[in-house]
Amino acid sequence: MENEHLTRSAGGETKSFLLSARETQCAPTGDWRTWLFMGGRGAGKTRAGAEWVRLSALFGGCRRIALVGPTFSDVREVMIEGESGLRRIARADETAPVYEVSRHRLVWPNGAAAYAFSAEDPDSLRGPQFDAAWCDEIAAWKEGGAVWDMLQMALRLGPAPRIVATTTPKPVPLIRQLAADPTVAMTRAKTGENAANLSSAFLAHVERVYGGTTLGRQEMDGELLDNVEGALWTRAQLREARSLAPPGQMSDIIVAVDPPASVGASADACGIIAAGRCRPPGGQVMACILADTTVRGLSPLDWARRVVETARMVGARRVIAEANQGGEMVRSILLSAGCDVPVILQHARISKRARALPVAALYEQGRVFHLGDFKALEDEMLTFGTSAMRGSPDRVDALVWALDALVVEPPFSPSIRRLDWMAGD
Repeated sequence: MENEHLTRSAGGETKSFLLSARETQCAPTGDWRTWLFMGGRGAGKTRAGAEWVRLSALFGGCRRIALVGPTFSDVREVMIEGESGLRRIARADETAPVYEVSRHRLVWPNGAAAYAFSAEDPDSLRGPQFDAAWCDEIAAWKEGGAVWDMLQMALRLGPAPRIVATTTPKPVPLIRQLAADPTVAMTRAKTGENAANLSSAFLAHVERVYGGTTLGRQEMDGELLDNVEGALWTRAQLREARSLAPPGQMSDIIVAVDPPASVGASADACGIIAAGRCRPPGGQVMACILADTTVRGLSPLDWARRVVETARMVGARRVIAEANQGGEMVRSILLSAGCDVPVILQHARISKRARALPVAALYEQGRVFHLGDFKALEDEMLTFGTSAMRGSPDRVDALVWALDALVVEPPFSPSIRRLDWMAGD
């Protein structure tokens, strides 16, 4: 059941913020598990999150609360010690919670505690358990999806664990996932709505410089934009790519690989994309994305085995591999893994974006279709080369190598191969 004191009133001095707060800063009513507050810079998101945690700790019965920010520094400097942080919003008749640096723990006099976590380390959330959480600037989390998943597993105390997520929106996968979830309670706020607490000179400046721009809509109006400024691909292009009917024959099929430069859990992924070349009767040469079997955290021999498995699954005639990092060693690893088709090594001599431009043009021309819903690949495509991109675009790199070899560059001698594996034969 909804705790009324966490939404509308709490009695005595604790009412002060909720009486002066805008409606968007008050937790929604209803039976929600996640409250997503998306707003512009200075829209009052941090204060809303901090007040919700304060009331949860003092009056809501929450004993263990997770505080998750982009880094440990962000948690302490913004969520705890900042102008609207948990220690600064204590009422005059309250004892402010104490931050124990060595334990990354904030403790209230009643024994309730909030624990700080960095979104840079998803595994740090594996052991603890909580009955509430405040996640700040989730659009800036480097490992957003992984951290969010680990936090869900940790919210297992109390009758109804809840999360408040406050952020300036960016079209990253985690934000799009939450915004599309009908069970997530969502509020929005513009920077200008909090004008009473902001510098008038600041507001005048940003409105003059950024008013009406894409950046202004995102950073000041708190809009979740469908397409990222500067991105080479749009959602409309990818929807069209999924809607095209695949032909029954491929004149060439390859697997492209973007090998990681290192090994281990923190290494980049090994991008693995299978694609085919076709020409519908009377039409232009087209390309079909057949599979994305990208993997992360495997040894060189293991990711090479995944490449071999993918090549056999789709009937590839050859493997294209970027060799800037490993050189001939990449070929040797693939051969050791049992690769029985030619391995063509490619060396990148121009920037990633420059290599991707001709491939993006193929999508714009409607000459690429996706045989399936490749969500992770498409997420990378939509942020590739922009400030919203997180990590290395390993899937996109492999995609570019594949389509460059099949369509942009003159193809190898064609060999008709019917896609029997698509029908499960």
